[in-house]
Amino acid sequence: MAEMTEHIVDIDVSQEMRTSFLEYSYSVIYARALPDARDGLKPVQRRILFQMNQMGLRPDRGHVKSSRVIGDVMGRLHPHGDSAIYDAMVRMAQPFTMRLPLVDGHGNFGSLDDGPAAARYTEARMAPAALAMTASLDEDVVDMVPNYDNTLLQPEVLPAAIPNLLVNGSSGIAVGMATNMAPHNLNEVIAGAQHLLNHPDATLDELMKFIPGPDLPEGGRIVGLDGIRQAYETGRGIFRTRATAHIENITARKKGIVFSELPYLVGPEKVIEKIKDGVQNKKLTGIADVQNLTDRHHGMRLVVEVKASTSPEEVLAALYQHTPLEESFGINNVALVDGEPRTLGLRELLQVFIDHRISVTRRRSQFRLNKALERLHLVEGLLIAILDIDEVIQLIRSSEDSATAKTRLMEVFDLSEPQAEYILELRLRRLTKFSQIELEAERDELNKTIEELREILGSEVALKALITREMSEVAREYGTPRRTILLESDASSAAGGKPKKLADDPAWVLLSTSGRVARVEGEEPISRMGNATHGALTSEVLTSNLAEVGVVSSGGTVARLRVGDIPALPRTENAPSLEAGAPIDEIVLLPPSETVVGLISLDPDVVVAVATEQGKVKRTNAADAAAAGSLITLLDDDVVIGVAQAPDNHDLALVTSDAQLLRFSAADVRPQGHAGRGIAGMRVSDGARVIALGSLPSNDLAAHVVATISGSSDALPGTVAGHVKVTPLDRYPAKGRATGGVRTHRFLRGENVLQLAWIGPMPARAVDSRGKSVPLPEVDERRDGSGEPAARAIVAIG
Repeated sequence: MAEMTEHIVDIDVSQEMRTSFLEYSYSVIYARALPDARDGLKPVQRRILFQMNQMGLRPDRGHVKSSRVIGDVMGRLHPHGDSAIYDAMVRMAQPFTMRLPLVDGHGNFGSLDDGPAAARYTEARMAPAALAMTASLDEDVVDMVPNYDNTLLQPEVLPAAIPNLLVNGSSGIAVGMATNMAPHNLNEVIAGAQHLLNHPDATLDELMKFIPGPDLPEGGRIVGLDGIRQAYETGRGIFRTRATAHIENITARKKGIVFSELPYLVGPEKVIEKIKDGVQNKKLTGIADVQNLTDRHHGMRLVVEVKASTSPEEVLAALYQHTPLEESFGINNVALVDGEPRTLGLRELLQVFIDHRISVTRRRSQFRLNKALERLHLVEGLLIAILDIDEVIQLIRSSEDSATAKTRLMEVFDLSEPQAEYILELRLRRLTKFSQIELEAERDELNKTIEELREILGSEVALKALITREMSEVAREYGTPRRTILLESDASSAAGGKPKKLADDPAWVLLSTSGRVARVEGEEPISRMGNATHGALTSEVLTSNLAEVGVVSSGGTVARLRVGDIPALPRTENAPSLEAGAPIDEIVLLPPSETVVGLISLDPDVVVAVATEQGKVKRTNAADAAAAGSLITLLDDDVVIGVAQAPDNHDLALVTSDAQLLRFSAADVRPQGHAGRGIAGMRVSDGARVIALGSLPSNDLAAHVVATISGSSDALPGTVAGHVKVTPLDRYPAKGRATGGVRTHRFLRGENVLQLAWIGPMPARAVDSRGKSVPLPEVDERRDGSGEPAARAIVAIG
């Protein structure tokens, strides 16, 4: 038996540790933890989407077991454990984690407080947005690389028609570095990318007009924008996210703070635990109870009951300070660019995506051009054969074998080898006259396609135009409105913070009929809202960035709102859209039974008029009313229907639901203190109510109109189009206060009520329930006409 000999190798331990650690860190950085800046995906995410695409798990197909997807990914592409693959797939399916989910999960994919069910219990398929990530993979648009055992090919990067890295963000911890990127709104990122594509020298400030800040999946608020700008400039920064809250009456004597949106990745159970800890250690006082009433039908609803002797605003400020209801998010934009980890600002992130789309589009166009040229070559050969089909058939029949026939076809008809091969494989049914017409049409279409593709490949302008158009299609297909409100104030409004780094410049505060509020800097009036989604204004107040405006509710209360806390919109050539504004009921805390009816200026010299359903009117000083928190003391069952600035040289106009209009001088209404109940403004018939208030200069009545929409009292508002009429206000004679007015709309058969009325300056703008513009008829000089049929049901005019 041969002797066993030892084989001992002396090594330098420090060198071995250094080498091994470098190899490990390289593997973690490049193959696991960091996303590629082009498609925004880590390798495991990219492999999941690629394998699901290969399996045909499209959104229009059925779900399959998650275990099946994981098994195929692990066996074919990803040399790691199944738990890591499933965790990545779960994250891509969670709507509270991803702003635009890429996996459509079926089953329990977890919540903010609980993990998902096991893979054997859940099912999955590609989400619609994943189709845009994998589109054109079979057209040589990206490089294919071997898998871990060199038996299959996988894409080095996905084509990614969606700027996924910015839209969905990313997080990961590598060796010596980490990434933490916030989600953004697809529509905004696409708009910014399009601007940078067509204006390569665009500055960061210009890009931030399109991308003002992150847009988190669960909404909430971002407070303080300095950290966001720093992150967009340097790749690193910190911002704070805050829960969305409003105050409700829990019982007749107790109020509660209701949270409908929580900070990013914060669950209600975590918040409840911290609240209980704060109550026990005396950091939080005035809290009677906390309940999680969240369900799938009503969404997030976390209720904090406040003791009767405690101010809800003070409790809210303490909750923001001591619980995860306000959290910090540290942006660290680290991603792989050309195989190297880099920290990227907003401009660099957009540029990498643009460069990738240029490469993908150019390679796709070249692939399609080559295919079209190949097909055209075959079609032209086939057309030659059909013209002399008898001779072709005779030549083939007289040939000893297919090789000889191919050679003779090439020689006799001057065909290429592919053309001859194609003719030999031709089916006889293609030899009809109709087939020849089809081939000629196909040839013409191919020539047109080839010309278009050559123009794209030969012209940077045409290439950019195509990319811009495709980006717009992606935004239209997958984009959703902004969910997160951006506030420039650096401190809690409840805690009395002041706006930060805002100049005391003029600004317009705008309130849309859909309940969104925004400010636009500058003194020039906002004359129209273009084709905006939320395009009709119900209030316009000229003030300044450091001032306050009053928010008047249907209950007669006045809440003060700092202008600096209102999201700012850029002033563009066409008036801005309020779609990016904030829902005012999420900024101002009102009881659930009350709605916002308008905004007022709090200038000390401003006098406003308020009207109620029962016909009461009142004029009062706006600043005094805001200081007291009340504009009018209402009678039982009465509500405020409108508020407007009303100096002595204005006329007031009221419209009732039974189509009566009364106009009288504002000077006839003596101003009262904030506690006054108002005086009789209009005599209202039994069963009728006042539905509109207008205040307008007495010497400019011709520039103002009254718009009325008739309908049936049996129909739900906004469900039946009815008849609409627009009439100049000077057609209605002035009458004394507290009288019945004159008829403003003649009802047709089946109509007995005005569903809507509006009084204001031209041009009037009507919108439907989706916020889309509804055309209004031409001005009707008849004050009691019946109007014209509305194109669609109108829910608001402004």
